[in-house]
Amino acid sequence: MIIDKENRIKEKVLEGLDLSYKRLIKSKRERNLELIVSENGEVIRINPHEIICE
Repeated sequence: MIIDKENRIKEKVLEGLDLSYKRLIKSKRERNLELIVSENGEVIRINPHEIICE
């Protein structure tokens, strides 16, 4: 059914985003670089070693 296909696609996209997130954190840790994000329009710097990532 169409809903099952959409759910599978959504699941694959979310798995891909999770993998990208983990690779980004790993890369930042290895290179000892901060993770820079925006929260409510404010730039925030995060130490990647403080992020719990499995």
